[in-house]
Amino acid sequence: MADETSVILVTGASGFIGAHVVNELLKKGIKTKAMLRDLSLKSIFEENENLEIVYGDLFDVDSLKKAVSGCDSVIHCAANLLLGNLDPQKDVIDTSVIGVENLCSVMDEVKTVIHTSSIAAIRPTNFENGDTFSIQDWCDDASLNSNPYGFAKAEGEKKMREWAEKRDVRLITIHPSIVFGPVFHKRHIEGSMTYLKHYVKGPPFVLDFNINFVDVRDVALAHINALTMGDNYRRYITHTSDMWMNEIGKVLISKKGGKWPNKKLPKFLAYVVAIFHPKLSFKLLKGNLGVKVGYDVEDTWDVLQINTHNPEQTIIDAVESIKDNL
Repeated sequence: MADETSVILVTGASGFIGAHVVNELLKKGIKTKAMLRDLSLKSIFEENENLEIVYGDLFDVDSLKKAVSGCDSVIHCAANLLLGNLDPQKDVIDTSVIGVENLCSVMDEVKTVIHTSSIAAIRPTNFENGDTFSIQDWCDDASLNSNPYGFAKAEGEKKMREWAEKRDVRLITIHPSIVFGPVFHKRHIEGSMTYLKHYVKGPPFVLDFNINFVDVRDVALAHINALTMGDNYRRYITHTSDMWMNEIGKVLISKKGGKWPNKKLPKFLAYVVAIFHPKLSFKLLKGNLGVKVGYDVEDTWDVLQINTHNPEQTIIDAVESIKDNL
């Protein structure tokens, strides 16, 4: 996997995926630099002789130079979802695009880069119910106004690829679907885990949403195994299952007993709720109610030699972890 002298930098180490990547690297005894923009979050990690916590900000090139120094591999996880009061341009698009440009500018000595992309970089903004997407697809119709996250992930990946193709460097991009699993910090409950937080703290009904998801532990291992496995410049979709929200509720009832949200809210009532709900919009509902798409993972799990978690166990572990961290 890595020799005794190699050091791997993980950007975005305090994020949900990044924290799991660091955790898995340390389990394997690999020397790791965990780059944090907020050093107060270092408490996410236990002390370890192979772990070095470093400050780094994607908009501060000097800090990136210091973080990358001495590292021959970089796992780039740093990015922002469009959450709360974040600005779509400054916090989401600029972080993914300008952030990648800044990171690339300091990676002259780096030989391997594993880049966390997303299915959002693959699935176009405009699609049909029932579509299936593969690594050949690109979100090439997104914009700041129509789909800022998809635009950010696609453009950030393109910038990384443009840089890598001009150099003798190994680049693999990992494309997770929605990421579920156990959390290391309560901040990880937001973002993708908000879907499951609903079952712990939300009302007794669910929306008619179909969720494509993958276990965060499998995603983390995919990043690490891709350091030495898989084809250079390849995109790997990491995705294991899809469930309608009412099916997730039924899994929880079956496996844990008790009452869990599993009654689908009728479409017209969903639109009524959206008038008052801060996280729902007519646009979101129109694009997702009753809509199901798929992803062709091809040979991802075989090539990266990962035995994926059972999807139902992923749900159970994630919900238990949310309860423990609220």
